[in-house]
Amino acid sequence: MRGTRWLSGALFLLGCSTVPVFGQQIGKFVPIQAGSEVDHALTEINAATDPDQKLALINKFTEGPGKEGDYPLLADGLYVEHYIAQKNYDKAFEYGDKLFALDPDSFQNAMNMIRAASEKGDSERLVRYGEKAQGILKRYKEAPAPAGTQPQVWEEQKARTLESNKDGIAYIQQAVYNGALQAKDAGKRAGLLTRFAQTYPDSPYANQALGVAAASYQQAQNAPKMLEVANGLLAKDPNNLGMLLLLSDYYCDKADQLAKAETYARKAISQLGAAPKPEGVTDEQWAQQKSLQKGLALSSLGQVNIEKKDNAQAVENLKAAAPLLKPDDGSYARNQYRLGFALLNMKKNAEAKEAFAQAASVNSPYKALAQEKLKASAGAAPARRKTP
Repeated sequence: MRGTRWLSGALFLLGCSTVPVFGQQIGKFVPIQAGSEVDHALTEINAATDPDQKLALINKFTEGPGKEGDYPLLADGLYVEHYIAQKNYDKAFEYGDKLFALDPDSFQNAMNMIRAASEKGDSERLVRYGEKAQGILKRYKEAPAPAGTQPQVWEEQKARTLESNKDGIAYIQQAVYNGALQAKDAGKRAGLLTRFAQTYPDSPYANQALGVAAASYQQAQNAPKMLEVANGLLAKDPNNLGMLLLLSDYYCDKADQLAKAETYARKAISQLGAAPKPEGVTDEQWAQQKSLQKGLALSSLGQVNIEKKDNAQAVENLKAAAPLLKPDDGSYARNQYRLGFALLNMKKNAEAKEAFAQAASVNSPYKALAQEKLKASAGAAPARRKTP
């Protein structure tokens, strides 16, 4: 008796798949009788090396034996694989979506679509297909045992299948996270990263995604969303250094939030010594990063001091921050601009002028502001006002 081959609807071109293949398949499986017309057609397609010839064979299969039963699953998968190989991503998406219409739970097709979206640089599609992939996994985990299968046996089988696909799941999470990270518009990037973290709350990238999302919302000048994401992340991870710095910076010039700003800034400084070095960062880079972070915290404390009219302490903190912030023009200029105001409040006009000159010496949003203060400094009365 002839054997039967069981093939996933999205993966059958052995040896020429354009996407990673991981573990046991999740989704519909299509039985193919060995030696059948379908078997011969797939073997011929698989052997073809010329792209035009391969496409012609796929078309022939689609119009012939590929029309019957579940074989359209195979046909759509063939088109997906072919068009990804040819970098015709729009056509790959077209056939991938057709395949999903026939088999919404094809995990391999989700990986195909994620690879295509990643190669095209389509962040929105990446996140959308990432959400689809997670839905597939969720439905699979929750699926009841098929008729005739003992529940315990079924649960063990699902556990083995999920374990065999763990590298594929990790691949999807990394690809979707990296893709969302590449979105150029800050507001869009923040939204995509937030969606990623909501879709994959247990991912090792989830907290990183929320941290970048909060900073991106700040860049997009969407303070309500920035606060929502940052405070939510800090509730999950009270020692998150990035969020402590972000929120201390945001709150440090708000009269009703000074205690919170000071608490966060001091906690950030205390955390720096024990903070683990991120993977892939050299000792030198990590030392520079920690130095900059300490400078940011000290600068926030200096602004809190100005708001509390403790200008002497402000000058101490801002002067300590200055050399640490020197590598970052924007942070350094803002720090020196703050220092100028603190010194003016202490009637140290010459030192204030020097601080404003330092703020104006680098390209940043504070350059023009500092130049205005320098022009107005001759004979001007000490300024007792909030810094921008």
